[in-house]
Amino acid sequence: MTNLAVIDLGSNSVRLRITKLLENGQYKVLAYEKEYVRLSANMGPEKLLKPEPVARTIKALKRFKKICQKFDDIQLISVATAAVRQATNQAEFLQRVEKEAGLHINVISGEREAYLDYVGVTRSLPMKNGLILDTGGASMELILVDDGHAEETVSIPVGSVLLSQQYHLGDVIDPANLYDAIIQVDELLASQRWLNRARHSRIVALGGSNRALAKAYRWQHFADASTVPSVHGLTMATADAYAMMHQLISDNREQRAAMHGIAAARADVIVGGLLPLMALLRQLSMKQLMFSNNGLREGLMFKYIDHKLSAESIQHLQDK
Repeated sequence: MTNLAVIDLGSNSVRLRITKLLENGQYKVLAYEKEYVRLSANMGPEKLLKPEPVARTIKALKRFKKICQKFDDIQLISVATAAVRQATNQAEFLQRVEKEAGLHINVISGEREAYLDYVGVTRSLPMKNGLILDTGGASMELILVDDGHAEETVSIPVGSVLLSQQYHLGDVIDPANLYDAIIQVDELLASQRWLNRARHSRIVALGGSNRALAKAYRWQHFADASTVPSVHGLTMATADAYAMMHQLISDNREQRAAMHGIAAARADVIVGGLLPLMALLRQLSMKQLMFSNNGLREGLMFKYIDHKLSAESIQHLQDK
């Protein structure tokens, strides 16, 4: 039996998942940690990782490395996504992480990230046809699933942190700023003409802002804590998603943070983070959406189980 640790360094948060891989192909989660480091904060048009977010991130990575060292027979895979992928000072950052935290981080492409999302979702939820959307802090991944296969895997360098900061969507929202943000998202999605193939099908949404929407929804609709369903596999009518978005836009940051299911650290980026989902529901005439707790980290785990991957083989996952 092997303990597999996956560190996923995103643009808004960094997460650690340690899973015991059992001999019968099953698995058991032993530890899960998350810290909001906001690595992509204030990167600006120069795409530069700034000192304070870098310091927060390295501190969290050092803590995660210590947690991993408590486990025997552990395999560790560390990956970074959009913020590090886009950073002009990527090499300097990776060198600091290796020197100060003792971690070698593999920077994966947007297409690889999208493919791993597809693996994580389709291996744990029934999905023959439809669209997968993973909205992160600095990118969104879109996957067209056709007859169970990933027909399109696309990454667009816009996410919750970038949209929220660029258009000032963190607190009280100005209608003109919101309009400008909606137009940008609509134009980006309109360039992906293949999206029309997903019309009237289903969206499976993941990523922090999308999951926060699901968490807030379930607490509003299931008052008894003993009956609150898991986010994984939760379905929501499009009309309910629109109504919740209306509430989030109307509220200020403090009011959003007070909503059950929305972490205070996400209250300033959730509106920007939900714009891609709302645009796709609108443009593709979707009647319902589903949410997934599984994505990149689980995709890596499933591929490791299938192929006993080494860290060096991560960039070639789509070919396996």
